[in-house]
Amino acid sequence: MPSPRFHCAFALSPHARIELPDAIAHHAARVLRLRDGDTVVLFDGNGGEYPATLRIAGKTVHAELGAHDPREAELAGGITLVQGLPSGDKMDWIVEKAVELGVRQLVPIAAQRSVLQLNGERQDKRLAHWRRIAEAASEQCGRNRLMHIEPVMALPRWLETPPLGRRLLCHPEDGTPLKAALGEPRDTRSIALLVGPEGGWSDAERDAARAADVVTASFGPRVLRTETAGLALVAATTALLGWDEAASR
Repeated sequence: MPSPRFHCAFALSPHARIELPDAIAHHAARVLRLRDGDTVVLFDGNGGEYPATLRIAGKTVHAELGAHDPREAELAGGITLVQGLPSGDKMDWIVEKAVELGVRQLVPIAAQRSVLQLNGERQDKRLAHWRRIAEAASEQCGRNRLMHIEPVMALPRWLETPPLGRRLLCHPEDGTPLKAALGEPRDTRSIALLVGPEGGWSDAERDAARAADVVTASFGPRVLRTETAGLALVAATTALLGWDEAASR
């Protein structure tokens, strides 16, 4: 059985002895009921991981780190999921599964047709909540780098950022088939997938995307729910570009 994994929000170093933060110590000793001498894995999000041995004395839990293991579980290319805010808690699911599928960055978009609207303190709390979900998902799935989640923004603001690679706006009734829109794997190192909320992108948002040279792409004859569409597109993109295979070589 794999050793439990924990993310530390501070830099780790080989062969160090550290006191684990209260939340990690509680989870290890009280929830998982790990004991003195048990082995865990720690990572700080900067790449690689550290095998560690727990030293438990009362409520205090220390970890004795071993050598740095450079193991990674990232895709060979970078995927950004630009997700129109869905209703309810659907974003929690999207964040968790995006981490598992290897998405490098997630951008929540307050789209014109988004039912969920976040402002001020409520937006800050939701962003912190999503980042905690991403951290836990990384611990579970074996990634040693955290998926970055941007603050909520409107689509025009995101379109102003310089593109790092191909940008595809996904639409069920219009656009170039996904495989053709992705281009040749050797020419693609980074891609952004734009997925609208339940009501889809508005005409104004689609026009703004076209003006910013975003390509409209389609994905099969079925209309997918917003919480399904982005994740399905990420999985298909990874497979079509061979990014998981390339990363494992």
